[in-house]
Amino acid sequence: MPRQSRAASVEVVATGLETPWALDFAPDGRIFVTERAGRIRIIKEGKLQPEPWLVLDAYEIGEAGLMGLALDPDFSHNRFVYAAYSYRDSRGRVKNRLVRLREEPASGKGQRERILVDEVPGSANHNGGRVKFGPDGMLYWTMGDAQNTGFSQDLSSLNGKILRLRGDGTVPADNPFANSTVYSYGHRNPQGLAWHPASGLLYSTEHGPSGFQGCCRDEVNLIEPGKNYGWPVIRGDETQQGMMMPLLHSGLGETWAPGGAAFVRRGPWAGSLLFTGLRGQSLYHLVLDRNEPRKVVSFERLFVRQFGRLRDVAEGPDGKIYLLTSNRDGRGRAAADDDRVLRITVK
Repeated sequence: MPRQSRAASVEVVATGLETPWALDFAPDGRIFVTERAGRIRIIKEGKLQPEPWLVLDAYEIGEAGLMGLALDPDFSHNRFVYAAYSYRDSRGRVKNRLVRLREEPASGKGQRERILVDEVPGSANHNGGRVKFGPDGMLYWTMGDAQNTGFSQDLSSLNGKILRLRGDGTVPADNPFANSTVYSYGHRNPQGLAWHPASGLLYSTEHGPSGFQGCCRDEVNLIEPGKNYGWPVIRGDETQQGMMMPLLHSGLGETWAPGGAAFVRRGPWAGSLLFTGLRGQSLYHLVLDRNEPRKVVSFERLFVRQFGRLRDVAEGPDGKIYLLTSNRDGRGRAAADDDRVLRITVK
């Protein structure tokens, strides 16, 4: 495939974070960042604030803990922030919940507000965790299979799914399954969500099999409502009637371990899909055909092993690309100033 790389400069926005997972931007210029141990941090006027915005009772084990975060599209007026995290119930079991938080205007600190979805089975791994608002104004939450492959094909379970709900936690009337937040199913561990800026179509990144389940074949999927994405029945190029194949996967010889994803709206990379690689230690740059949403025009790895494990990517209000490293997650080699928020300017 033809390469699309351009010159880019990278600067460090913040250092000393502890396993950051997601970031989002407030209208007033602040950057919200989650740390897996349960802290929501604020970067204000280029400086990481010493006191957390809020600390949640997250249970950090393996890949579990505080994960996704999204500010309400109407944050300027309602001050709502949404977050997903793992916790331990009264019997010591790992569960996942999605909550709505609210910023107290007087103090600028976060307050617990409402639990939207609760008691979703969790595990040390495969908790999904991405939280984002779509262009339809609905809230989306990715949920992994919690290391139980039987959940993914079971429509009565929320595991192994991409979920869609209103900001108050209720089920949209146009969801594909009546009275259910399930939007798509047959997923292993999806962790990236991104909507194409022109078509509005939803794309997701997903971790492929590992260990006794096989190897590699991490995925980029075009998500359609009500569709079955095959896990654990098919993987990679395998097919079965009624199940969706990925538009791109990493093959048998390479593991991306994909995290966050974002479409670029401005600048030289406009229209491109970016997603991060944890084990791949790269930023992946994918260009799609303008007229065929499943056709990949080019695909390349950027910043290979320059910053270690990369967890999330987002385009900021300034048109620059922001990255989170994940080198203090127990699987990387942390530098003295890790973990970091990086800012990329594409020239």
